[in-house]
Amino acid sequence: MSTEMIPDGHGIARIPPPHGTALAFLTLTFGTFVVGTGEFAIMGMLPQFASSLHVSESQAGYAITAYALGVVVGAPLFTILGARLSRRELLLALFAFFCCGNFLCILMPTPLLVDGARFIAGLPHGALFGISALIGASMVDRSRRGWAVGRVLSGIAIATLIGAPFSTFAADHLGWRVAYAVIGLAGAVTLLGVLRYIPADKPDRAVTPLGELQGLANAQVLLTLLTAAIGFGGMFTLYTFLTSILHNVTQVPEWMVMVYMVVWGAGMLAGANVGAWIVDRNLNAAVLVALVGSIATMLVLPFVLHSRIGLMADVFLVPTFFNALGPALQTRLMDFAGNAQTLAASLNHSAFNIANALGAVLGSVLLAHQFGYGALGMGGALLSVGGLLVYLVALFALRVRNAESA
Repeated sequence: MSTEMIPDGHGIARIPPPHGTALAFLTLTFGTFVVGTGEFAIMGMLPQFASSLHVSESQAGYAITAYALGVVVGAPLFTILGARLSRRELLLALFAFFCCGNFLCILMPTPLLVDGARFIAGLPHGALFGISALIGASMVDRSRRGWAVGRVLSGIAIATLIGAPFSTFAADHLGWRVAYAVIGLAGAVTLLGVLRYIPADKPDRAVTPLGELQGLANAQVLLTLLTAAIGFGGMFTLYTFLTSILHNVTQVPEWMVMVYMVVWGAGMLAGANVGAWIVDRNLNAAVLVALVGSIATMLVLPFVLHSRIGLMADVFLVPTFFNALGPALQTRLMDFAGNAQTLAASLNHSAFNIANALGAVLGSVLLAHQFGYGALGMGGALLSVGGLLVYLVALFALRVRNAESA
């Protein structure tokens, strides 16, 4: 099939994949699944990881921090360095780097070197998700962008549903190094899939590193990124300490912990799809529903901690509402980023990791001051309120700008 661009009727060029849209989307979704597994796997294998390196679990946790730092640094770095490349070329380079980073992890003999390798593995993360979402949106009509972005990013949810539990199983029986070797090999398979199934677009020579940076001067882009950095934080206030809640408060048997983790992954998958559906009908409504729903489900948390069924319901609903926010914010960035499309899309995932750190830190502070696990719901709700307020400021600023233009 030709990769000649087809106008979609809205001034956006749609690029047909060489072997059909289905295989192209399967490749992109599998890619985000692999990268998401690479991020979340270590959380389920932390005891084995710590034991292998002869450190405490708290010290082993620095590998998670190193990866998150790599995401925050790598998203703008790779986007600026790859400004002259086509999206397909940049995606190929990013997956090659991802594979090398994961293979490097399994070769490092000391905790400090492993942390360094995890930082390197995290560098392409944000750009990988951002570029994949942009490519997915470029293959469909503008009216289906939300669906396309949700389809691509659903791989992250599938990673929490299938990839992370499988990695934990592999680490238990074969060791964490084998688990990361499999992740690296899966990344190599994705690279081959990108080479064969993703349309070969042409580089946009009008895009420059300086142009990408200047595009971030748009207040709507910055406010959207700030909404993500704060609004997603509540989810991680709960997710970081979910296992501790199940053990210390709900007191479920060990085998049920995995059930709750699978339910969480199912909620993330539902959120990605529901959020994408709403985006294609009303983008602002998708953001507002996601944030208001997040506030409500976090406020319910203190009242269901002692109920296995009640907590399981909330463990499904919390990620459903939070993850519905992802396709909406990613799509909104496409509308306002101008010539900084790639950088803005990549920074969205840096913002997501900032939210990860923010939520975890807030939860740690609340527990350290003896507020109890119920306070995690209140703290998470406050972060969602913060994200909602930032988004309302963005809508107000946009209305003022449009009124002045009129």
